[in-house]
Amino acid sequence: MLRNNYRYFIIFMIIVITIINYIDRGALSYAQAEIIKEFNLDPESWGAILGYFGYGYIFGALFGGALADKKGPKFMWIIAGTTWSFFEIGTIFAGHIGAALFGGSALAGFAVFRVLFGLAEGPTLSTMNKTMANWVSPKEKGFAVALGLVGTPIGALITAPVVVGLLTFTNWKVTFVILGILGFIWVAIWNKVFTNLPEDHPKVSKTELEEIRRADILIKGETKLDEQINVPWYHFFKNPTLVFNAIGYFAFLYVNILLLTWTPKYLQDEFNYSLSSLSYIGMIPWIGAIITGLLGGKISDILRRKTGNLRIARSWFTVVSLFCTAVCFMLIPTVDSAAAVLALMCIGNAFNYLPNSIYWIVVLDTEPNKAGTFGGVTHFIANLATIIAPTLTGSLVAIYGYNAMFIAASIAVTIGMIAMVFVKPGKRGNSSETTKNMVS
Repeated sequence: MLRNNYRYFIIFMIIVITIINYIDRGALSYAQAEIIKEFNLDPESWGAILGYFGYGYIFGALFGGALADKKGPKFMWIIAGTTWSFFEIGTIFAGHIGAALFGGSALAGFAVFRVLFGLAEGPTLSTMNKTMANWVSPKEKGFAVALGLVGTPIGALITAPVVVGLLTFTNWKVTFVILGILGFIWVAIWNKVFTNLPEDHPKVSKTELEEIRRADILIKGETKLDEQINVPWYHFFKNPTLVFNAIGYFAFLYVNILLLTWTPKYLQDEFNYSLSSLSYIGMIPWIGAIITGLLGGKISDILRRKTGNLRIARSWFTVVSLFCTAVCFMLIPTVDSAAAVLALMCIGNAFNYLPNSIYWIVVLDTEPNKAGTFGGVTHFIANLATIIAPTLTGSLVAIYGYNAMFIAASIAVTIGMIAMVFVKPGKRGNSSETTKNMVS
C-alpha cells in the first residue's frame, strides 16, 4: 500500500513537525505565570514578549520560502527544524542573558531569543507549500494541504495538556529542553526519508508518480508544475489575487494567534481558572478546528470538481467561513459565563479553520512554480498578525479590558472577508504574461 502512496507518509511527517512547531511556540503562553513572577513583568511587557516572535517569523517565512524554491524544501526543513529547536532550548537563558548583557533588562533578552526563534520557525508553512507543489496531484491538493496544515490546530489543541503536564511534573525550563529535543529527533528522521522531488525517491512507484504528475485533470485556470519557468518574486505584487489572498490569510492568523497567545491568561484572569484546569479547558477552542481544517480542504476539492470554478471553490467558500467567524467573536462580549465564551470561541475558531488550507491552495492554483517564494511572501504579509495580535491585545486589555480584544478580532476578520471577495484563483495577471514571454 505504501508503495503507491508514499506521498501520504511525507504528509504524515509534515503533520508531526507542524504539531511540534505549534507546541513549541505556544509553550510560552502556558509558562507565563512562572516567567512573569520570575522576571516581574507587567501585562504590556508580557504582550510585547509574545509579539517579538512575530518580528522574526515574518522574515523567516519570506526568506525561507525563497530558499525552499532555490535550495529545495529538504534543505529548508532541516535548517528550520534544527535552528528553532536550538532557540526553544535557549529561551530558558533569555531573561538572564538580558539581565547580564542588556542593562539588566530581562525583557531585552526575551526579545532577542523570541525574534530568533520566530525567524527559525517562519519557513515552516511556505516550505510545506513547496513540498506540496512537488509531491501532490492537482485533484487532491485541497485535502493534501489541509492534511499538512491540520498539525496546527492539533498542535494548538494539545499544547495545553502537553505543556501543562510537563510544567506540573517539572518546571518551565525543563519543559523547553524536552520540546527542543523532540525537534532534533524529527530532523534526524526527515533527513533519511525525504527527497525534494518524488522522482528522486526510490519508494515512489511509477504508478504513484504518474498520478502526481497527471495533467489531464486540470480545470480552467489551473497550471501544472514546471520548474523551468521562472517568475521574479516581486511579480507577487502585480497579481491582485495573491495580494488580497494574503490579507484574507492575515485575518485567519489574527484569530489564531490571539487564541494561542492570550487565551490562557484571559481564562485565568476573567474566570479564575487554575493552571491545572487549563490543561483541558485550554483545549476547547481548538476542538472544532481540527475537524473543520480537514473538512474545509475536502469541501473545496469537491466544489472544484462539481463546479469547475476555482473562485467558488476557494474565494466564496472562504468569504462565508470568515463571515461566520466574525459573528461568533462579535458575540463573545455579550455573554457572561465561561461556558458561553468557550462555546463561541470553539465555534468561531472552527469556522475560521474551514478555509485554513485555501490561502495556500490559491498560491498553488495561481503559481505552483513559485509555491515557496510566493507562499513566503503571502506568509510574510499575513504574519504581521503574529506581531499585531498579541501586542495590540496587550494594549487593548490594559486600557479597555478583555472585551476589546474580541471586537478587534471581529474587525480583522471582516477586513479579511472583504479582501477574499476580490480573490480570483488561477486567474493569471501580469505575472502570467511575463512568464509566457519568458518561455516564448
